[in-house]
Amino acid sequence: MRTFECHHCQPPSRLFFDNTRCLVCQADVGWCPVCRSINAMLPDREVGYRCANPRCGAALVKCHNYAHESVCNRMQTPQAHADHGGLCDCCRHNVVIPDLSIDGHRERWAALEAAKRRLFYTLDLVGLAHPAPQDDVALPLSFSFMADALPDAGLWRSTGDGEKVYTGHASGHITINLVETDEVERERLRVDLNESHRTLIGHFRHEIGHYYWERLVQGHDEPGFRALFGDHETPTYAEALERYYAQGPLLNWENTHVSAYATMHPWEDFAETFAAYLDIVAVLDTADHLGLQQARHAGGIDEMILAFQQVGLTLNELNREMGLLDVVPHIITPTIRDKLDYIHVRVASGD
Repeated sequence: MRTFECHHCQPPSRLFFDNTRCLVCQADVGWCPVCRSINAMLPDREVGYRCANPRCGAALVKCHNYAHESVCNRMQTPQAHADHGGLCDCCRHNVVIPDLSIDGHRERWAALEAAKRRLFYTLDLVGLAHPAPQDDVALPLSFSFMADALPDAGLWRSTGDGEKVYTGHASGHITINLVETDEVERERLRVDLNESHRTLIGHFRHEIGHYYWERLVQGHDEPGFRALFGDHETPTYAEALERYYAQGPLLNWENTHVSAYATMHPWEDFAETFAAYLDIVAVLDTADHLGLQQARHAGGIDEMILAFQQVGLTLNELNREMGLLDVVPHIITPTIRDKLDYIHVRVASGD
């Protein structure tokens, strides 16, 4: 993710992807879909706003969830605003949002939307389509953000087995349990499950991997997938899940899989590897725009991995100086490299 400039300030001040206001000139800030960047938004009595980028100047309207819910920062053209009920290209994917009558849910929803916007930025960067339910395609992408618990004195309590929400993907629909926005609870789960990372953006990148398996692999290249990831039909997913939680991950899984959970089933291996691929793309894009020379690469998977390892070394050592977790925990073996290359090729093939 790169940084941006507020063209309303003189000289221009720096803006970031999540900004809704310039802290220097106090102008409203939003994502312009025309010049595809974060810019100051200048009030315009006729249309609402205009992009302050002198090379753009597009007429824009705030997304409903920006203007009225304060969980978004994206703008729309007036035509798109009318066509999609006031919801931007990110927000119109939502099927279920959190119950906003519960204290704290709006802030948790905002955290989920921020992660989703970063996901979409990376998907656009690699050229992957993410059609919304209104787009009349065979496999649209949609989201539900739901809770099976209520915050109570800083804790989460279950509301009953029949109301439990599972984070997951099914036929283009991604569900995220709101508890994942609770940093304390998420860290507890990370430690309990012995995960190197557990983050909101990580959940989005993993679940979207399942979605793109259906778009890029199913019915397109299942033999090639089986050769690298294994047979996704034998054992069944349910059998593999039961075995994983009964026996744990494969021994020496680090040699062949990006995570322990990736050993559970070939679908999970693909999703975990897809998430790692998006990690690589996003980290290198950010590092390059921030001036790290090691992040530049020629575009092939081997060049990307080398650049990622070089950037990772720098970031990990900086984090260790501050007593923080490694930013880049991946050790990319030859087998993992081949899986990443498979995903790189499938992504390049489009859908």
